[in-house]
Amino acid sequence: MGSVHELRPRGGDSEKITINLGFVDLGQVDLLVQEGFYSNRTDFIRTAIRNQLDRHADVTRQSVARNNVELGLRHFSRADLERAQAAGEKLDIRVLGLASIADEVSPELARAAISSLQVLGALHASPAVKAALADRTR
Repeated sequence: MGSVHELRPRGGDSEKITINLGFVDLGQVDLLVQEGFYSNRTDFIRTAIRNQLDRHADVTRQSVARNNVELGLRHFSRADLERAQAAGEKLDIRVLGLASIADEVSPELARAAISSLQVLGALHASPAVKAALADRTR
């Protein structure tokens, strides 16, 4: 099956999120940017998030191990799913990071080979495969 890689997101390896901040908090962020502590708002927010993730790293590691979650990038090719189906197995996919299902995987193959799907982070799959797995996604 595919491999697992631990990642630190780079520019193209990230997901865009939107947050709302109060005016005072936003002003303080802008002040720190203006004073040169951060290059821009995004740099400040990314740094703040990484600091919190580092602060809770032990809890995250314990939870990943306890819940049998794969950490990082996990890609499922058509061959991976066909192999599981041929063996009469159904995959329970649990990923913290990015799970991707190859574009050439049909919705029928995905349903036949995947019994459950839990992704904390992002799932990249065709809209048809996502729809086919909607009732199996937690």
